[in-house]
Amino acid sequence: MNMNKNELDIRWHGRGGQGAITAAKIVAGVAFASGFPGVAMIPTFGTERRGAPVFTSLKLSKEEVYDLSPIEQPDIVVVLDERLFDEAAAAAGIKPGGMVIINTPKQPDEFPFPGAVTAVADIGEIAVQAGLPRGIVNSGIIGAFAKATGLVQIAPLLDAIGKEFKGKHAAKNVESARLAFDATIVGEKK
Repeated sequence: MNMNKNELDIRWHGRGGQGAITAAKIVAGVAFASGFPGVAMIPTFGTERRGAPVFTSLKLSKEEVYDLSPIEQPDIVVVLDERLFDEAAAAAGIKPGGMVIINTPKQPDEFPFPGAVTAVADIGEIAVQAGLPRGIVNSGIIGAFAKATGLVQIAPLLDAIGKEFKGKHAAKNVESARLAFDATIVGEKK
C-alpha cells in the first residue's frame, strides 16, 4: 500500500459503545501533531444506540482537507468487530492496494480481500490480558493501526491514549494498545 500518497482515506467501523469514533479521534490528533497538516474526522451516526453499527471517516492529508463527505472508497478500513463485514458491508469500496485492519482471532489469509493487505490482532483477548473487559477494543485497535500502517509512531499514540483515558483505566488502555501493536500480524497483498 502506498502510504506516501498526498491523502489517505481511512474508514473506521465499530458498534455503538465500542469507541471507534474515540479511536479515530486519537489517531487524528496524533497524525496532525506528527506532520499531517490536513486532518478531518467525519463521524457518521445511524440509530445511535449501543451495539448498532457505526462508522467514522478519517482523512489524513499533506494539504488542507476540504471534502468533508463520508468516505466511500477508503484506502484503509479499520474494523472493531469482524461481524460488520456481513452486517454493514465494512469492506465495501476499498481501493485496490488498500489495507484492512481487523479485530479477530483469525489469520490474515482467512479474509478474502483481493488486491488488499489484511492485518489482524485478537484485540478482545489482548484487552483481557491488559486488565480490561473483553469488549473494550478501541485502544487496542489503535496499536494494531500503528503497526499495520506505520503512519504514526506508537509512542505518541500511547501518550495520547493515556491522556484520553485519564481517570478511566488509562494504564490498562495504554497496555492494550502496546500489546496489540506487538501482536498485530500483517499479511501479504492478495
